[in-house]
Amino acid sequence: MADEKAPSYEQAREELTEVVRRLETGGLTLEQSIELWERGEKLAAVCEEWLQGARVKLAAAMARRSDPTSGPTPGDADDAPF
Repeated sequence: MADEKAPSYEQAREELTEVVRRLETGGLTLEQSIELWERGEKLAAVCEEWLQGARVKLAAAMARRSDPTSGPTPGDADDAPF
């Protein structure tokens, strides 16, 4: 994936779902199954990377919100949930 543009979370998840469906359906050669499995592993890693980034952002937002000494930062809305 290093030489190609990384897909969005939604694109990676959708393609991963299709890979799993094809693997579960069967009827593939061993080589095809291995290629699909490897693609699925790459897609799962992309999804995990996106999710980890979201967790970090969420944790930072929650920390800012729970810290009474931190004032609003640029882009924060007073009534925003985070």
